[in-house]
Amino acid sequence: MTSRILIVDDEANIRRMLGALLKSEGFDVAEAPNGNAAILALDEVRPDAILLDLMMPPGPDGIATLETIRERDGGTPVIMMSGKAQLTDAVRAIKHGAFQFLEKPLTPEAVLVTLRSALELTRAQAENRALKSQLVRPKAELVGTTPEIQRVRGAITQVAPTEARVLVYGESGTGKELVANAIHAASRRSGKPIVSVNCAAIPRDLVESEMFGHERGAFTGAVDRRMGRFELADGGTLFLDEVGDLNLEAQAKLLRVLETGEIQRLGAERIQRVDVRVVAATNQRLDQAVAAGTFREDLYFRLNVFPIELPPLRHRLDDLPALVSHLASRLRAHQAPVFTSEALALLASYDWPGNVRELANVIERLAIISGPEVDAASVRQVLPRATGRNDGPTTGEMPVATLADLQGRSLSNLLDDYERALVREALGRAGGNVAEAARALQTDRANLYRRMKRLGLS
Repeated sequence: MTSRILIVDDEANIRRMLGALLKSEGFDVAEAPNGNAAILALDEVRPDAILLDLMMPPGPDGIATLETIRERDGGTPVIMMSGKAQLTDAVRAIKHGAFQFLEKPLTPEAVLVTLRSALELTRAQAENRALKSQLVRPKAELVGTTPEIQRVRGAITQVAPTEARVLVYGESGTGKELVANAIHAASRRSGKPIVSVNCAAIPRDLVESEMFGHERGAFTGAVDRRMGRFELADGGTLFLDEVGDLNLEAQAKLLRVLETGEIQRLGAERIQRVDVRVVAATNQRLDQAVAAGTFREDLYFRLNVFPIELPPLRHRLDDLPALVSHLASRLRAHQAPVFTSEALALLASYDWPGNVRELANVIERLAIISGPEVDAASVRQVLPRATGRNDGPTTGEMPVATLADLQGRSLSNLLDDYERALVREALGRAGGNVAEAARALQTDRANLYRRMKRLGLS
């Protein structure tokens, strides 16, 4: 991507000379005649580096402008310039965070060498932060050897090096975000951020602000300028989870961005170009939503360039032992609990409506209540319906607790277990579709999401 340079100098001839030099070297250039204009230009231009004059009467001088820039944006390198500066001025500038101090008259070589050094250092620091974050954060991976998961790996390998949009299908908890991360990590964009947004969790009236950002005062409560998810993902990947839950108005605005590559913050006059690869995911059948009129057909075709379907856990139970071992080792890498064959058999007898996400929660609970070995009794305590059969009770046929069952257990915990069983049953009947499960339980989707999170099912 072309670097943008902001030139701040009260002399028009200096700005014109530097602008011509930088444009000839392939840079994008913006100008500001004083410190106040430079501060205003920060949000509009979003420069990669700034050339800032020291003396700019009237108004704030270069040092005061530098202090404000550092308060607003601590990462952009600032190169100070002056023809009347003393050594003390150069020392003050460096102490206040300037990258370098250049004396006028400027030479093309000095400007270009200093500017490129500043940009290269900034890039190196960004890459270093990215590498550190990868080292600190445990890397998730697709675990398993069944043909179903092998097909998913093959699809990721095919599509990752391209710029094609990807639509990932799968029930809740099957690992759709994991697939998006794998695609991003194997793409040319891996050095840039991947930004995730759960479309189902955004209130209807805040979708545009979340996606495209807003300016201060754009609406009631907008007390500060905010960058949207598209802007944050510029140069990288944007993961739109549960894209099928966007309303038709938001779908139209998303379609326009995909077609033009342009966004506009709420309350802003300027249109910005963004370079973003979109990976979307849904637990719905979008072709059916198109037929029902709840999802735009043109947006569906834009997103569904390369579909990847994730199998539910119940369709690849041969991978369960490997998944259990992997999830347990992530909890206690040096002393992961060992699962007996009877415990694994009981886990395999369960339908797992919450898929791998639910399995991860169960494994964590088992690791807490068990010692170095997890046996069948522990599994039954956590999953009462894992009885060695896949025909657990249906909704309305929940087992009634006896007095023996109540020993050491609070009413709150018993109610949570009952509610958890109801939600699991509804999810299982709905094939993992949260919207359909919410309708069956006669509640709204947002409320069900909150309950699933509280109950450890999301």
